[in-house]
Amino acid sequence: MEMALRAQSPLGSRSRPVLVLRPANAAAGLPQSIVKCSRFSRSRLLPCMVTSSDYPKRNTRRSSAPKPKGTASRGYASRPAAESSTKKIDQSSTDEGDLGTGNVTLGSEATEQASTLEEESDVDLSENVSASAELEGVNEAETEEEPDQKQPSALDSTSMDAESIDRELEEYRGKISALVGSSLGSTQGHDQSVIGVHEQDKPVISSSEQDISVNQSVVDVIEEDPTKQTTIASEKDITEAEVEEMAGKNLKAGELLLSEDDVGASKDAIEEPLVAGDELRITEDEEQHEQEMQEQVQKDVDPQALKRRLEELADENYSIGNKCFVFPEVVKADSVIDLYLNRSMSALASQPDILIKGAFNGWRWNPFTVQLHKSELTGDWWCCKLYIPKQAYRLDFVFFNGDTVYENNNYNDFVLQIESDIDEHAFEDFLLEEKQRELERLAAEEAERERQAEEERRKEEERAKMEADRAQAKAEVEMLRNSLQHVLGSVSRYTDNLWYIEPNTYKRGDMVRLYYNPSSRPLMRTNEIWLHGGYNNWIDGPSITERLVKSKEKDGDWWYANVTLPESALVLDWVFADGPPGNARKYDNNGNRDFHAAIAKSICDDLFWVEEEHRIFKRLQQDRKEREDAGRRRAEITARMKAETKEKTMREFLLSQKHIVYTEPLEVRAGTTVDVLYNPSNTVLNGSPEVWFRCSFNRWTHPSGPLPPQKMVNAENGSHLQATVRVPLDAYMMDFVFSESEEGGTYDNRNGMDYHIPVSDSMAKEPPMHIVHIAVEMAPIAKVGGLGDVVTSLSRAIQDLGHKVEVIIPKYDCLNLSNVKDLHCRQSFTWSGTEIKVWFGKVEDISVYFLEPQNGMFWVGCVYGKNDESRFGFFCHSALEFLLQSGSSPDIIHCHDWSSAPVAWLYKQHYVHNGLPNGRVVFTIHNLEFGANQIGKAMAHCDKATTVSDTYSKEVSGHGSIAPHYFKFHGIRNGIDSDIWDPYNDNFIPVHYTSENVVEGKSSAKRALQEKLGLHQTDAPLVGIISRLTAQKGIHLIKHAIYRTLERNGQVVLLGSAPDHRIQSDFSNLASKLHGEFDGRVKLCLTYDEPLSHLIYAGADFILVPSIFEPCGLTQLTAMRYGSIPIVRKTGGLYDTVFDVDDDKDRAREQGLEPNGFSFEGADSNGVDYALDRAITTWYDARDWFNSLCKRVMEQDWSWNRPALDYMELYHSARKN
Repeated sequence: MEMALRAQSPLGSRSRPVLVLRPANAAAGLPQSIVKCSRFSRSRLLPCMVTSSDYPKRNTRRSSAPKPKGTASRGYASRPAAESSTKKIDQSSTDEGDLGTGNVTLGSEATEQASTLEEESDVDLSENVSASAELEGVNEAETEEEPDQKQPSALDSTSMDAESIDRELEEYRGKISALVGSSLGSTQGHDQSVIGVHEQDKPVISSSEQDISVNQSVVDVIEEDPTKQTTIASEKDITEAEVEEMAGKNLKAGELLLSEDDVGASKDAIEEPLVAGDELRITEDEEQHEQEMQEQVQKDVDPQALKRRLEELADENYSIGNKCFVFPEVVKADSVIDLYLNRSMSALASQPDILIKGAFNGWRWNPFTVQLHKSELTGDWWCCKLYIPKQAYRLDFVFFNGDTVYENNNYNDFVLQIESDIDEHAFEDFLLEEKQRELERLAAEEAERERQAEEERRKEEERAKMEADRAQAKAEVEMLRNSLQHVLGSVSRYTDNLWYIEPNTYKRGDMVRLYYNPSSRPLMRTNEIWLHGGYNNWIDGPSITERLVKSKEKDGDWWYANVTLPESALVLDWVFADGPPGNARKYDNNGNRDFHAAIAKSICDDLFWVEEEHRIFKRLQQDRKEREDAGRRRAEITARMKAETKEKTMREFLLSQKHIVYTEPLEVRAGTTVDVLYNPSNTVLNGSPEVWFRCSFNRWTHPSGPLPPQKMVNAENGSHLQATVRVPLDAYMMDFVFSESEEGGTYDNRNGMDYHIPVSDSMAKEPPMHIVHIAVEMAPIAKVGGLGDVVTSLSRAIQDLGHKVEVIIPKYDCLNLSNVKDLHCRQSFTWSGTEIKVWFGKVEDISVYFLEPQNGMFWVGCVYGKNDESRFGFFCHSALEFLLQSGSSPDIIHCHDWSSAPVAWLYKQHYVHNGLPNGRVVFTIHNLEFGANQIGKAMAHCDKATTVSDTYSKEVSGHGSIAPHYFKFHGIRNGIDSDIWDPYNDNFIPVHYTSENVVEGKSSAKRALQEKLGLHQTDAPLVGIISRLTAQKGIHLIKHAIYRTLERNGQVVLLGSAPDHRIQSDFSNLASKLHGEFDGRVKLCLTYDEPLSHLIYAGADFILVPSIFEPCGLTQLTAMRYGSIPIVRKTGGLYDTVFDVDDDKDRAREQGLEPNGFSFEGADSNGVDYALDRAITTWYDARDWFNSLCKRVMEQDWSWNRPALDYMELYHSARKN
């Protein structure tokens, strides 16, 4: 009979698909029957039942009631038809690709279609329809009979009490099983195979309670010597009385039970099983223990009784037409069984070789192939030994001849239910744990490889650095020798009536007394004389300081000082002064030639320089080590602070919706149960009489599908409703919505975004998304405004979450290429008659593609200002063409502002149906002042749109370009790059600091700022202003604030310039006036100065941002990063990020924050005064509280951590739509 394969998903499958065998009549819509050899009746016969195979391909996951431990599954039970012998054909390591028929030879077409366990299919059979129909007529009631119900049995004709023997053998089945293993292994000396096992602990569920649907995995065991045969029992006979006497022995409870380590084949019965997948082994100690245990069992159980019982079972099964049976009759997990097949009753009657091919738990785990041997039972009975693992609750198997002839129970396979402590859900958890262990093993191996590679790289770097240190030491020695040559030519051992040294012979390391006579010298009338000295032509600078003492022993005006000569000195260098270093005003430096004295060498000249080179080399190494250690410590602290900030931000993210929904516990972990608490009064379901919870996992893609709708109940807190859910081990995201009824009706799905909560400790990882930004700016290589900062920082933040991010920008001739790593031309393509070169490089570790049209349109020396609409339109089209021609297929195409807005409609009109079908377009508006037409068209075509703060999105909601598409418009605030703006690692400030030493750090920066700009170094409040000088930035409010601060005895520093020359000129005049009138109290720097901006952020007490409108604003965020308190006007992103210490306490609490600044409404001087006066008064009157406020704002996270999570939610929402 020939069979064909077709794909089908296994029932309830969570992981890899498997092969499914079905008769051909199933494809034709005819009823399909399944024969399951699943359990044994009380009489130990093998009755069969027929049940429908029309199970759904996928069921909603349900909870299951555990079956009481110790209850055996007896008789046959139905199982899903989605599993059959086709699977084990391909899972076997010995017969890969062999597909067998039921009772006939497999056709060649089906054989060619055999696949591995990774595949799944149904096998359509063209014959045996009548057999299936006949099987359907079997009375299913037979399988439902009670365990104690008696069946007709051949035992009735014997003189022994069958029930008594059953009870005794049931009691001692563990010992009998072991004895069988011993007798089969010892009588003929043949080899047996034992199948491996894994731990599991949940009870099994019978097929009448639930469809069994579990997964995969893999151990393949093949007996190596198929030629040897098995003898079941010895020649000795046994009487009924002897059996009863044996069964009546007084043994303690549990004495004959076998532990999990005791079960298994004897050492003689195991040669070397071939194991695939989980590599399970039986150690020699365990084998020896089994042998000892089996020898003990043989003392208590007579093998003749066993043989007698096996003969009876063989007769009984033969008489009713059963082809096979097992012993012991009740099959338990973690035990050894013997399986018998009557060859003459099977499709293998004429075959010389018989093998069993099987697996556990629906063909999903531990596939095996084992040779059967002719037994010594009367008739044509063949047998083999199988080990039932602890994690098995079902055994699936067929017989075949090692080739293509199969006995597969009329295409329904043989199924044996196993008494076990697990069910299919527990088994799936076990498989996930196994998969996790394998992933962890692979990760550990990869980590070890990376560690070794890193160690080799570190060693290579260390060798290179040592060579560099040696080269530098050699160069310094050579420089020293050359410099000393000039000095040594003019040195002497004394100068008459001026200086001399005692003793007159001295060497390195000696203490000498140096005398000086200041008569007729610059220091002749000073009260103090100091020696400032060094050596070897001042190689280490002034390193010797001694105060001279007036000599009482010498005639004349002689002074002296005791000096220890440095060990490495060849020449002693010194001058005399009237005070110590830093306080001296007069010097005697020997007419600008300094004083020099030669020091005798204690070794030869060449050896001295060798030692000197070695000394310098050691010093260089020590200096480098100290620098590296300091850098390493700093990096570790920075990484720790980043991790703590991310963890805190995630917690705030989870709490941000607490007034609507949250979980207990707050952090959801895989494999645990959580409560979801929901307050419908703040949602569209307010007033609904009931609320239903609808949940799934992994962005609604979890293999188990959505959970059944769950009606929520009142929580203990009274204000929320509650639902409880079990989180799978492989869940990395929890997804849910709420509805007003079980059928649906009105939904609360967070405005189409759904609710999502990350799951920690998952065995699965979220698949990375591929995002491509198409933009005309990117910091720091092509930065004009905030757009460039956002493109770079957002890309880095999303990439840090594990996703693939790329950027496409034009290759301007004005690019700052010093910040591009590994820039090279990768390819070229032609579009619209123009050759376009594609360059590739890394910017801030982001992959960037630079498009360079050879028509020269981007060789104009600037980013903006030269026929921009035409140039950028060409760029947008060529960027999409590059994606198409390069074979890229991004999930998200993110375009920015009017300059790359054409991407949205060009993609939808030309590419979504022509080679780039997978992408979704996200469009971000950074500034609505320019390109309204392009922005409106992009809004119409994009899948999702954003602007850079929530409040700004509401402020512009009525704009003509946005209003028609407001349903897909979202506000997500910008963040700052916490690596660039980091007071702990900022090289532009004098003292690095964190929130723990913010007062010290800012005080030092304030002094440095005052000194740099010529301000009085007094303790006064300092207001900083860092801004472009435009009408949008509130320049009239800036002027007023300057004067108001000066009136309050504060200081002001302004850094910024105006693109409008009239405004620039106006502020230049203001600067001249202020610098003259308030000298030392105010400084206006009308330019762009990046290093100075860092010092102002660190040194200022307050940063003023009085913008008339502000889509987001980064100035106030950077100020808080440095512990400066923002003073802002309530608009756009300023309102979303600054919470007034007096007026916004409740609003801040709703966001999970604390107040962090001063703010005002209105656009007049009164508004500015309201905020500015309160801020300065706080500085004067509540300094301790002000310092704590500085610490608080530093600890708030205004980086891209939170916006990146919001953008990922938006990306997933765009993909879902």
